[in-house]
Amino acid sequence: MHTVSSDIDIDLPVRTVYNQWTQFEDFPAFMGGVEEVKQVDETTLNWRVTVGGVERDFLAKITEQVPDERVAWNSVSGPSHAGVVTFHRLDENKTRVRLQLDWEPEGFVEHAGALLQLDDAQVAKDLKEFARLLESNGFESGAWRGAVDRPNDGTAV
Repeated sequence: MHTVSSDIDIDLPVRTVYNQWTQFEDFPAFMGGVEEVKQVDETTLNWRVTVGGVERDFLAKITEQVPDERVAWNSVSGPSHAGVVTFHRLDENKTRVRLQLDWEPEGFVEHAGALLQLDDAQVAKDLKEFARLLESNGFESGAWRGAVDRPNDGTAV
């Protein structure tokens, strides 16, 4: 497994930043290579991405979600990966978003990209674009404030 992590400080309250992150179907607006995300139910997301010119579909399951604190997930089909994004209140109007992603590169292009840390650069770029879009709007486009309890079987990130 290869691990990518990045964080960014956003000049908005943690509630606003978290609320926007829960708008999963908006991810293509700021995530490179993400063509579409469809929320199947409260915990299942169907992704269509393009990596190294190859289109892939996969399902991801939210394994833990705590409003204003964290969202964790893992793949249930397609490429193997798991991740967590955490939200840290720095002050009333400043939030740190930290993302960690563990993934298994497939094929030459993905292995080369991981070795050259192109995935790290892409995640940092995506977070920067998320911050830019959110700060330019000044508000979230929606919110889901529900919680998903972490399973007790040790499978969550």
